[in-house]
Amino acid sequence: MKLDIKNLAGATVGAIDLDDEIWGAEVNEHLLWEVVKWQRARKRAGTHSTRTVAEVRGTNKKPYRQKGTGNARQGSLRSHQMVGGGRAFGPHPRDYDYALPKKVKKSALRQALSLRAKEQKVIVVDGFALDAPKTKFVAKIIAALGAGKALLVDSKDNTGLHRGTRNLAKAKYLAPEGINVYDILNHETLVISAESAKQIEATLRDAAKKGAE
Repeated sequence: MKLDIKNLAGATVGAIDLDDEIWGAEVNEHLLWEVVKWQRARKRAGTHSTRTVAEVRGTNKKPYRQKGTGNARQGSLRSHQMVGGGRAFGPHPRDYDYALPKKVKKSALRQALSLRAKEQKVIVVDGFALDAPKTKFVAKIIAALGAGKALLVDSKDNTGLHRGTRNLAKAKYLAPEGINVYDILNHETLVISAESAKQIEATLRDAAKKGAE
């Protein structure tokens, strides 16, 4: 697959050959959904908690005698059916993370990249050299490229791009090591440096070879 390389002003300055196995893979929507579900589950705080009968404050005294009152018998004001009582079977802190095979995650990442490439929503730039780490410069670049809601991918050493993107509601910066299915699908355009594109290619190609061994 061959894509144009653009500069930060939006002009074409060259071309790049990308591996069809990484950028032209067949897309399985269910697999993408499975990986996004896993990513979202990992991000859940899991800190929700309710008090049981043993944890709520209150007396242990029986509220009234067992028989003769005409009311249903009650053993404690802390029971879950009483106002202010404990919650029966309520949620407690837990970890929502679960295991997902590495092959599945790598395959889904290839398919997410391929999906954006097929939609012509991948913009390869020659680099992200900013005059200063300012939000206005990054916003100007995104507008010049016509990227809209964009995921910007460049080397982790590019702190200026990271700082310049933080305050943009419709843009996010990631290093190649952190690229993932959810962020690719959550942004309509992938803007990536040529160097980072090749780095991601090499990583996914090595992972595929290890999986085949």
